[in-house]
Amino acid sequence: MQIKICGCRGSLPTPGRSTLKYGGNTTCLEIRSNQGQLVIIDAGSGLHKLGNELVSEVSQKHIRFFFTHSHWDHLMGFPFFPPAYRSDYTLRFCSGPHSQDTVKNFLSHQMQAPFFPLELDNLNANMIFHCDNPCHEDRVCNFDELGVKAFPVNHPNGGFGYRIIEEGKVFAFAPDNELDYHHEGGPDPDYFVDIFRGVDLLIHDSQYNDEEYKKTRSWGHSTFNSTVDLAIKAGVKRLGLFHHDPDRTDEELDEQLAICQERIRMAGSSLDCFVATEGMTLTL
Repeated sequence: MQIKICGCRGSLPTPGRSTLKYGGNTTCLEIRSNQGQLVIIDAGSGLHKLGNELVSEVSQKHIRFFFTHSHWDHLMGFPFFPPAYRSDYTLRFCSGPHSQDTVKNFLSHQMQAPFFPLELDNLNANMIFHCDNPCHEDRVCNFDELGVKAFPVNHPNGGFGYRIIEEGKVFAFAPDNELDYHHEGGPDPDYFVDIFRGVDLLIHDSQYNDEEYKKTRSWGHSTFNSTVDLAIKAGVKRLGLFHHDPDRTDEELDEQLAICQERIRMAGSSLDCFVATEGMTLTL
């Protein structure tokens, strides 16, 4: 399984000199199975560049989408996704825990007048708003060699993360998850220790430092320290710090990574921690 980070910024795209190293596009992941299955999670602004890359591939015409939630920074790239305008593409929206109508509604709403000049129905791709292998009661979708499990997170208006399993390797993704505040409908903290226990790679929300969190508690995002502590407690092997604050510069992320690595060392953990970077490809 290959995981490519096409966007890792939180809340707002932030192009400019201060974000060149780690990237300024919002959440979007491309996942490729060993047998060529293509999955995209979330449609932030990073989706546009990914779409341009995909149209150069002659053989890849079927794309599966999963969404964590419908906040704007996770949807804004879809109207600018080049394959959506081509009739030779099939876009299948495997809704996971979301109802089929919900996925279609929140994509179409952002393209309704006066927000966008074209509506969803004007796009040329064959768009299928149901999975060919629907999720079971335990929220596990199995298609070909991949197993995808959705799980609830702590975030305003709700949301989901995903565990993706292939050939015994486990990747977990929770881009918007507040570990130190309980939102309505969200799980207890111990739930995340269990859901992330022993995963090979975890990419998790780490938007704030502890000082910032005094003002942003309940906004739906975690601190660097809480994310690292969770990963250590769960026995995660590799941790990618994600959902970078729009005001966080590359230099500040470098500094925060050093703090996280020292925290890991002081805990006597072997956790490998890194800053998620736009364009980075990780292999499991």
